[in-house]
Parts: sequence; C-alpha cells; structure tokens
Amino acid sequence: AALDEARQGRTCIVIAHRLSTIQSADIIAVMSQGMVIEKGTHEELMARKAAYYKLVTTGAPIS
Repeated sequence: AALDEARQGRTCIVIAHRLSTIQSADIIAVMSQGMVIEKGTHEELMARKAAYYKLVTTGAPIS
C-alpha cells in the first residue's frame, strides 16, 4: 500500500487507530497514558497475549 511504499528505507513513526495499518511494521509500540507498555512485531505481541492482543482480538481499549 501507499504507506508501505513511503516508509521503505526510512524510519517512520505511524500513529494509527486502525490496527491493520501497522501490522507489517518492524516494531509496534503500544502506549497507554503516555507510556510505552509493550513493543515488538505483530507476531511477538500477539504471542504475548497482553494489551496489543486485547486490542486486536476485541477492539477493547487498554485500561
């Protein structure tokens, strides 16, 4: 997609509400109340079954 093409060979910070936008990112940082609470690839974060997993599977906000 356009975002994948634009970020090729660059460091990009993407803020997204639609999780499908960031699933192919090298590193995903999950934030809550201004703090990074998790980071990793989509696969790593899904395997951890914590905040990111909850967002992806239920769409529920992080508390």
